[in-house]
Amino acid sequence: MKNNRYSLRALALLLGYPDAALRANALQLVDAIDEEGALPAARRAELRALAQELVRQDPMESEARFVDTFDRGRATSLHLFEHVHGDSRDRGPAMVDLVQTYEKAGLLMGPDELPDHLCVVLEFASTQPPAVAKEFLGEMAHILNAIFSALLQRGSPYAAAVAAVLELTGERVQAVPIVADEALDEAWAEPEAFGGCSTKGQAKPGEAQPIHIVRKSAPAQGVAV
Repeated sequence: MKNNRYSLRALALLLGYPDAALRANALQLVDAIDEEGALPAARRAELRALAQELVRQDPMESEARFVDTFDRGRATSLHLFEHVHGDSRDRGPAMVDLVQTYEKAGLLMGPDELPDHLCVVLEFASTQPPAVAKEFLGEMAHILNAIFSALLQRGSPYAAAVAAVLELTGERVQAVPIVADEALDEAWAEPEAFGGCSTKGQAKPGEAQPIHIVRKSAPAQGVAV
């Protein structure tokens, strides 16, 4: 099976925050991808276009675009478990399991990293034998296709990087239906003063407040309440 560890590591960096270090090395990253030759020529050309844009674009514009692309809504979030578990309690145990997977391979997480971030996932995969990396990333193909589709819908050049990950795992790159999600800034917005208890809950003063009546039933025998 063809080795693609350099391509995986380069994609992990290209999908990171476009700070000065990334912009200085962006073209060298796609040079490494070209040299390894694990991706189709057309995809490598798209990645080079992304790298060239990072190099020539005003740094503040690159950084603002990155934040707008990946930090303003769940559909394009690079935190993979955000797409599966959202804010549910299941996300915590899933994170622990992923950290344990890394630790069993002899890798420890940095203090400022979350294990489900795509860049971390790719870094881990790049350290594994090709067959293991392919299986590991293949389990996330449905999430990656959803992120790819959301980026494609927005016309983002980062769509090429996510598509490249799918191609390295041998998975089909395909557009899937996207459920429009609420921007995180709105989802986490505090209600205005005296405007109700939540942005979607209690009605504002002066508005009709629905009353929900629930019939109380005796608990079934043997069931703790």
